Amino acid sequence: MYSGKGLTGLVAAGMSGALLLTACTGEAESEDLKEVGIALIAWEEAIAVTHMWQAILEEKGYDVTVTETDLAPAFEDVANGDLDLYLDMWLPVTHHEYMEEYRGQVETLGSWYDNAVLTLAVPDYMEDLHSIDDLPGYADTLGGTIVGIEPDAGLTRVTRDQAMPGYGLEEGFELETSSGASMMARLGEAYAAQEPIVVTLWRPHPAYAQYGLKDLEDPQGAMGGTESIHAVGREGFAEDYPELTEWIQEWTMNDDELATLEVLTVGPGVEDPLAGARQWLSQNPLFLERTLGEAAEGLEF
Repeated sequence: MYSGKGLTGLVAAGMSGALLLTACTGEAESEDLKEVGIALIAWEEAIAVTHMWQAILEEKGYDVTVTETDLAPAFEDVANGDLDLYLDMWLPVTHHEYMEEYRGQVETLGSWYDNAVLTLAVPDYMEDLHSIDDLPGYADTLGGTIVGIEPDAGLTRVTRDQAMPGYGLEEGFELETSSGASMMARLGEAYAAQEPIVVTLWRPHPAYAQYGLKDLEDPQGAMGGTESIHAVGREGFAEDYPELTEWIQEWTMNDDELATLEVLTVGPGVEDPLAGARQWLSQNPLFLERTLGEAAEGLEF
């Protein structure tokens, strides 16, 4: 059974010193373990980049297991060594509490995107609504509901604990939590009917390409500022995956790259995000060269 613990797990299981020395020396010293377990939260950018890395790693000969889970279990599984990698940690605000809880049990592998923001958004046909400050006057129009995502999401916590009390929304509004997919379904239904709706959202997100939306101004900064998205590995990840660690540390994406990847992996009508990721990689050889260096030679998608 896959444990995701690598050499760290063998030590914990009581591997003898001599046997461990043999495993850690010689030609294998600089080689990666070939089994990789990646946690996946079903958020758009996470789906996109997780399948992108799955495609890359499988092409490089790794045995990749992607495990879809919820946010809290994802961090717990990586911290416990049951999974190796999570690619969608937002800092310094959204996932701060998880980083603090598991500090010393996970390794931050670097930031790959530096323009992430949390928002409250409305359709652009709600022409008179521009700021979160204005929402109390729209409580009846919006049915007293802010349509949110998962209850344990950092976006949910920031909206509930900072934006709602900060702007006096607690009396007139309820934050309705469910899932990202449910939020998108509600948004799509409202948009098709040209009905009023306010949702918790974030950039990058393909919803901005699907619908005419506007982020409500946040004069108090209650939703937080611009954040970076990081990859995080279990304790001992860099030791067990030196080459993969180097690739991840070199990995960056700009707005256009991430947007086009999301179109092919989580856009309307997409049924196979891995196939979409492979298509995107075939169209972006310079990204592969920038990220993998010489290891990109010979890769075909």
